[in-house]
Amino acid sequence: MLTGSFSRSHKGDHVTTRQYGRLLDDWVSLIGLDPALYGTHSLRRTKVALIYKRTGNLRACQLLLGHSKLESTVRYLGIEVDDALILSEQTDL
Repeated sequence: MLTGSFSRSHKGDHVTTRQYGRLLDDWVSLIGLDPALYGTHSLRRTKVALIYKRTGNLRACQLLLGHSKLESTVRYLGIEVDDALILSEQTDL
């Protein structure tokens, strides 16, 4: 069971970034891992990197990350710009 790491004052309120981080710490601890090694940003980046690796769909990654510029996504994923642009042009959404 999760500890009382967050509470919401009204039904339907959004979970804050801090509350989400605390939830993640609890979940990571529950499966026996060190919460200091896993954070919301690293999991966000890992998920999108896996999607890119499996599909090569840079545009989908851009949308998932909420980036307005493709170049931002390329830098974020650490891939070569030329390779990324070729893949992006070959992929339709």
